[in-house]
Amino acid sequence: MGDVPEFSPQGHELLYVAIADHVGARIDSGELRPGARLPPERDLAVEYGVAYLTVRRAMVELRERGRILTVHGKGTFVAPEQPTS
Repeated sequence: MGDVPEFSPQGHELLYVAIADHVGARIDSGELRPGARLPPERDLAVEYGVAYLTVRRAMVELRERGRILTVHGKGTFVAPEQPTS
């Protein structure tokens, strides 16, 4: 498990994509393990120094990638690992 570089979006990259990529890297590194509950979106917005809606869009992106699952009334969790083919 490697260290994830500090969040540092590049100029032309969409901010929500940069956040989704960074959270994905945290999952890949093992910092966020399958089944782990993610912090609330508002807390992530503070952590990343962005608007709440930017984090919300990043979470949509991660759900579309199959990296996280949201359970209504429970929270958002790292998805189980997908078997590699």
